[in-house]
Amino acid sequence: MPALSTPSRYTITAALPYTNGPIHIGHLAGVYVPADIYSRFLRGVGRDVLFVCGSDEHGVAISMKAKKEGISPKEVIDKYHQMIDQSFQDFGIAFDHYSRTSGATHHQTAADFFQKLHSEEKFIAETTPQLYDPEAQQFLADRFVTGTCPKCSFEEAYGDQCESCGTSLNATELIQPKSTLSGATPILKDTKHWFLPLDQYEDFLKEWILEGHKKDWKPNVYGQCKSWIDDGLKPRAVTRDLDWGIPVPVEGGAGKVLYVWFDAPIGYISASKEWGEKNGKDWAPYWKDSDSKLVHFIGKDNIVFHCIIFPSMLKAHGDYILPDNVPANEFLNLEGQKLSTSKNWAVWLHEYLLDFPNLQDVLRYTLTANAPESKDNDFTWKDFQARNNNELVAIFGNFINRATVLTHKYYQGSVPAPNDLSTEDTLTLEKLKEFPDIIAASIEKYRFREASTELMNVARLGNKYLADQEPWKLIKTDPDRVQTIMYVGLQIAAALSVLSKPFLPFTASKLETALHTEALHLSWNSVSDSKPLLAAGHVISEPKLLFRKIEDAEISAQLEKLEQTKKTNEKMNATLAPQKETTSFEDFSKLDLRTGTIIAAEKMPKAKKLLVLQVQTGLDIRTIVSGIAEHFNPEDIVGKQVTVLINLAPRVLRGVESQGMILMTEDSQGSLVFVNPDQSGVADGSVIS
Repeated sequence: MPALSTPSRYTITAALPYTNGPIHIGHLAGVYVPADIYSRFLRGVGRDVLFVCGSDEHGVAISMKAKKEGISPKEVIDKYHQMIDQSFQDFGIAFDHYSRTSGATHHQTAADFFQKLHSEEKFIAETTPQLYDPEAQQFLADRFVTGTCPKCSFEEAYGDQCESCGTSLNATELIQPKSTLSGATPILKDTKHWFLPLDQYEDFLKEWILEGHKKDWKPNVYGQCKSWIDDGLKPRAVTRDLDWGIPVPVEGGAGKVLYVWFDAPIGYISASKEWGEKNGKDWAPYWKDSDSKLVHFIGKDNIVFHCIIFPSMLKAHGDYILPDNVPANEFLNLEGQKLSTSKNWAVWLHEYLLDFPNLQDVLRYTLTANAPESKDNDFTWKDFQARNNNELVAIFGNFINRATVLTHKYYQGSVPAPNDLSTEDTLTLEKLKEFPDIIAASIEKYRFREASTELMNVARLGNKYLADQEPWKLIKTDPDRVQTIMYVGLQIAAALSVLSKPFLPFTASKLETALHTEALHLSWNSVSDSKPLLAAGHVISEPKLLFRKIEDAEISAQLEKLEQTKKTNEKMNATLAPQKETTSFEDFSKLDLRTGTIIAAEKMPKAKKLLVLQVQTGLDIRTIVSGIAEHFNPEDIVGKQVTVLINLAPRVLRGVESQGMILMTEDSQGSLVFVNPDQSGVADGSVIS
């Protein structure tokens, strides 16, 4: 094994997901799979690990979701907390404890944290102008206001962050701000808030980050922190004028709550407390012992909060350790476009399992092999299929299948006793023993893409070895040699059952069951040892395929789903026609709109778009020529009740006099639909007014 850092224990956190919607592949790739790989690896090499996370349930996005759906914030968080928690379980994200910030322990922990800093005068209280919606009659917290980003001019930036350039903002910095509650232009109104004076922590942050972590933090993390510090830090408000969140627990805090980015990271601490209470263990050393290593797994949009604001909070408090590393990833795109929950441009985890049941490891592997570790990366369904078919099936699965099938064919599933090892055998086994060190070194440096490649190289080693040795040819001429070949091959298979655990936990479990190694308690170190992983005479199960091929039709279905989403978004985002010139009531009253029924319809000869309709208007039956032939078959609209403008001046179209107009509009899919009374029992000729 390489010389691992040797803290007494590891405290690993994964960014708290907002409970305003389900989890998609971007979340998995950016945060949760890397954190899970790291945690599983550390447990596999015998480290003491506490891996915590939880639902972030106080964000403004929760309130916005509740308003949109007409339900309470509590109903929103209960719905999505369960969905998110289940998705993590389904994909094998092995938290020691998954909490939620609406819990009593968290409320108390966050309130105590605030009170300690308040009592020690670590905050400054100021009355400052904040954006206020005069129509909704409330102050606008971050996500209740949008506007143009002052950094990159993106026109849909939020009041706390620009999702285009990633810059963290204050709402008052937005250009041409607009309330998301009413659409009104907000005004400035004075309100009192408490601020954490980040400027007072500049020297600490320069020494801790710019000098202490220049070499070991990822360039994207270090660079963003340096930019913030170099620009000069300003006091940051830690309270908000809202009715959803943790009440400010000091005098003057009525009607105010803790800012979600003050309360949320404290959720890591409260989750650790809950874990301790649940398991009868002491949580404190994981957060207060200097010999503990704290690692935050986050996306790049959370860098400032985890590297500048939260460490400043911890430093101000004085009782907690600081993060050793914050290996933030960049963003994952989908088929060349930025993932968007509002536009439904995502692969949702719960929906993925409906289409690809029991293929969690395929997605984990694809997201790891293509992880956005140093730059934004793109998930494509074609790459997903190729990773599965060309790597998991053709390399990993093929090797395991060969090894187990031949073992049962030649030895009834019993590991054969080896004879004298050839040079090729010895070199192969020596190479196998190197892989735990190689993979561990990559994981320790948070290079999970690199580590997954090395894992696949173990399977490649096995495939090449069997292909070179050709036991299926030698079995008739040199059965003693085949015993040795299969013995060596099975050692590689057993090694894969161990080394794949951090990356492919479901596959590793199936492989462990297939090889009957559960009782052997093989560990990461076992692969490097001189002792065999599988002894002669050990019996394995009947072979079963670890992976299945993904067919073109399955991928086409996913691409078609995205294409439909794209069309819907394009339609919804289409620019609406501007309002026409103002008309008078007198002019409008001249329009005679009546209900009518189509009693006959036929296509206009030699006209692609026109139908000739006979419409019963109640007053008469009249001919109307309508350009709807590309949307409706004539026989499908006979008997349809419609709205007719009956006093439109007649007009001759292709030799047919049209004596009115049918009112139509387009739906969200771009299809024409009738504008009709939508009421039963309305007589033809009824006036629409």
